[in-house]
Amino acid sequence: MTFLSSSDSSRSAAVPGIRLGCIADDFTGATDLANSLVRNGMRTVQTIGVPQHPLGFEVDAVVVALKSRTIPAADAVAQSLAALDYLRASGAEQIYFKYCSTFDSTREGNIGPVTEALMAAERCDFTIACPAFPENGRTVFKGHLFVGDVLLSDSGMRDHPLTPMRDSNLVRVLQAQTAARVGLIPYDVVARGAQAIRARMQSLEAEGVRIAVVDAICDDDLRKLGPALRQLRLVTAGSGVAIGLAPNFVLQHASEADVLPQRPGLRAIVSGSCSAATNAQVGEFVRRGGAAYALDPLKLAADEHEIEQALTWAAPRLATGPVLIYSTAEPAHVRHIQDRIGASRAGALVEQSLAQIARGLVGLGVTQLVVAGGETSGAVVQALGVTALRIGPQIDPGVPWTAAEGAVPLLLALKSGNFGTPDFFIKCFASMDDHERNPAA
Repeated sequence: MTFLSSSDSSRSAAVPGIRLGCIADDFTGATDLANSLVRNGMRTVQTIGVPQHPLGFEVDAVVVALKSRTIPAADAVAQSLAALDYLRASGAEQIYFKYCSTFDSTREGNIGPVTEALMAAERCDFTIACPAFPENGRTVFKGHLFVGDVLLSDSGMRDHPLTPMRDSNLVRVLQAQTAARVGLIPYDVVARGAQAIRARMQSLEAEGVRIAVVDAICDDDLRKLGPALRQLRLVTAGSGVAIGLAPNFVLQHASEADVLPQRPGLRAIVSGSCSAATNAQVGEFVRRGGAAYALDPLKLAADEHEIEQALTWAAPRLATGPVLIYSTAEPAHVRHIQDRIGASRAGALVEQSLAQIARGLVGLGVTQLVVAGGETSGAVVQALGVTALRIGPQIDPGVPWTAAEGAVPLLLALKSGNFGTPDFFIKCFASMDDHERNPAA
């Protein structure tokens, strides 16, 4: 087993307070992980891309948010290694590569190639892979990933427009992406606790396995897994594993981890995700009488004034409550759009348009902004010039409010398409009202 040595642990002296360095393959996934760390007492900042300068404040964990899930594998590897270099220089004791709880990327990767590259750079002979997030219905049993009560391959991810997932066997999925041998730590081992998990890891490594998928069906399984990972140089997982990993670090400021500055002002939502969860959230917002404007990608492709029209529509309505501007649609409509203008063009057009709209909304006085969709969130934070996010209170599992660091004082909630209850767009602002009334609660 490849453990951290005393010399590795001393790296934390470079920047006092940084204990865990994380690399996330999309922006909402980064926020999801940062949220899990904050909820478990780690003061956490999320950076947008690899920072060019050291942080100007102390934190326990840094999450570098990349937009690398769907780009070519070689580019994803290069960006991830650049993030690793930054985190090493910042003194991180352990590295955490975070991917989605639905384990999706491109057909050729990128989870396997990035994992291999990070293992090589960290001189790590063994690591684990565990996307389980039971609180959000993602569980792993006998190496198969479930979403709620169905296999991943039978869930809405089967028809995802960018990263369709049609195989639920994670050992098989990951083995197709890496030359490293992939094995399994089954549930009967996990149930026996950290000592049994460590013994299984050592046994698998002796057999030539380099990456082990780990079963987990409840949060208690992740808490058992955490201590077993204490000395690994590299952990790869979804955000759920953080609940067991955070207690490995001695924390001095846990009670202050999620306090954010107040940013009173206008409120808005932009939504580019076409997941089933986000479709339900858009529908519920409209059903309850929320002000909503639907973008049509075909009109965006043909009419350069569509963005201007959306902002003109929003301007008088912002004073009376949050507005929603969305391109969210059902799968049949998405396929129709893709058939007309191409999947890549449609996706890029929507992302760029929503990013411009978000910038326009901020110009109109919006200081509390919700963004739905991983790719959309990445485009929005880049368009707004956000350099980092301080993580605040949770709205729903995997989705916290954050305070943006950058040119514009702003509170942001970046929601993965699959996350959140149907009333998410309604309750997110109520949760911020509660936090502003009682920030230390």
